[in-house]
Amino acid sequence: MNPGRILVVEDNPKNLKLVRDVLRFSGYEVIEATSGEDGVRLAASEHPDLILMDLQLPGIDGAEALRRIRAGEREHAVPVVAVTAFAMDNDRHDAFESGFNGYVEKPISIRRLPQQVHDFLQLGGATT
Repeated sequence: MNPGRILVVEDNPKNLKLVRDVLRFSGYEVIEATSGEDGVRLAASEHPDLILMDLQLPGIDGAEALRRIRAGEREHAVPVVAVTAFAMDNDRHDAFESGFNGYVEKPISIRRLPQQVHDFLQLGGATT
């Protein structure tokens, strides 16, 4: 059984491959987007269970992509988790203030990521 469909919005090919490979190995179906615009489009058409969104993206950034996703009728409830190399306390606060349901710091921990994703799915995204 597939534990969930995860949309990963990440413009760095190495980071995207790492997240994709770890999640697929853990049984998740992974949908990939390399820009905020593609993330918004795929969120609407693919109906993921969770979105992992890089904050620094070409074109529209992660926060703007989140606003557009939240404007969609169906996508309003999907948990969206900020993924960023920013590690300051105010960055975490800003992500939550922008409407993200959670926050994952880069570099991504390949050991922790599957459990983090599971927790976000189980708790509707309200965790770190």
